[in-house]
Amino acid sequence: MMTPLCAKLVPSPVSILRSSWLIAVCVAPIWLSAQTTIDTTKLEDEAVQRTTEYIRLNTTNPPGNEVQTMRFLARILQQEGIPFDTASSAPGRGNIWARLKGGPKPALVLLHHMDVVPADPKYWDADPFAATVKNGEIYGRGTLDTKTLGIVELEAFLALHRSHTPLDRDVIFMATADEEAGGVFGAQWVVQHHPEAFRGAGFLINEGSMGSVDGTRQSFAIEVTQKTPFWLKLTTTGKAGHGSTPPPASAVNRLIRALYRLQTYDFAPRVVSAVATYFAAIAPTASPKWKDVLTNPATLTTDHNALAEFQIDLPELAALVRNTCSITGLQGSNKINVVPPEASALVDCRLLPDQDHEAFLREFTGVLNDPDIKVDKIIDFTPAVTATNTPLYDAIVAVVHRHFPDASIAPSVETGFTDSHWFRDLGIASYGFAPFMVPEAEQSGVHGNNERLSVENIRRGTQMMLEIVSRVVSE
Repeated sequence: MMTPLCAKLVPSPVSILRSSWLIAVCVAPIWLSAQTTIDTTKLEDEAVQRTTEYIRLNTTNPPGNEVQTMRFLARILQQEGIPFDTASSAPGRGNIWARLKGGPKPALVLLHHMDVVPADPKYWDADPFAATVKNGEIYGRGTLDTKTLGIVELEAFLALHRSHTPLDRDVIFMATADEEAGGVFGAQWVVQHHPEAFRGAGFLINEGSMGSVDGTRQSFAIEVTQKTPFWLKLTTTGKAGHGSTPPPASAVNRLIRALYRLQTYDFAPRVVSAVATYFAAIAPTASPKWKDVLTNPATLTTDHNALAEFQIDLPELAALVRNTCSITGLQGSNKINVVPPEASALVDCRLLPDQDHEAFLREFTGVLNDPDIKVDKIIDFTPAVTATNTPLYDAIVAVVHRHFPDASIAPSVETGFTDSHWFRDLGIASYGFAPFMVPEAEQSGVHGNNERLSVENIRRGTQMMLEIVSRVVSE
């Protein structure tokens, strides 16, 4: 049967919000057994408090030090009487997972990563690791990427355990290290060294997309695939010498000439199937200027002026219609008056999901036009696309519609990468989704300054995640 969430006005017991009143709205029933009751207000209070505690644990990568957040999550699971496993892939690099046993259907994984990118306090309005509350928002590195998602996943996991909800599939809570550096010490390591952690898994929720509000327009994206990172290091060598007598073909000069050719080269635009589906889904709510183009994006492959304007107006969408390369690192001499014998560059290439990597590498080296430049692969992930005709995708759509009936929903392609590809490679249907409605202007906080999330989003997100999980485990 269904146990409804009833509307009520309640004072928040959380100390940081002692003077505020919050409304829990009866927006949707949770699909649970007749014997099941869940105190969602308690879950929301816990989520707010635990988010602040989690943010205050500095897991900047490098070095990560996720062992401290692993222990934080372990204490919670231990207090709840839930068995769990931990494993460190290297000193300080912790990973943790726990499983609730259910029926024979493929298990559901609730995944997030514990590490965060660096944050420079001088560019923030609040200490990025103090979890300061300002105007109803918690400021902190990891609020959007991706500690809060982990907390709302944890609260849904705990709710199922506390309520003794009959499950028709196992539910796995998993927190990993090192995602921000590619997952070598996290998801990749767990996949390679602890396959029992996700044995029997068929579905997975991870970071990747969230809700966005711009004025009155609300939209949600559910990430189903992503451009694949193809990170390269270029190295040139040449004659060393004194800076006062520059050689005609130094390592630095050769590298600069090759990088200029790369910088001015345009990879051919094309629209892959997943991108066409994504664009068609968001076209109805797009600005009039781009509605027709998103409906028929093939025009971007023939109209170079339109593509250039598209790149200016909608750069994140424009990046989905071609392979891209960004020159992100340069190194030469460490002394101004020395011509170095070696120079190097780091190049962040992102490839369309169907791109053959070796074919791209041949094109890339042809653009450099210097056979003596050494090209080393740093990261080379495989592409995969998750279908949308699954119980998990349907559950996400249903819950979003109940909480945001006017929001558009689209299966998205992301320019960035997440740990989902490690699990897609295993045939696990993986979706990037966080149940938060974030103002468009604030989404730049991901890897940017003043990353923050409203307390309202945490409370509602806790409820939404529980509803999604409950639907999937009680089909």
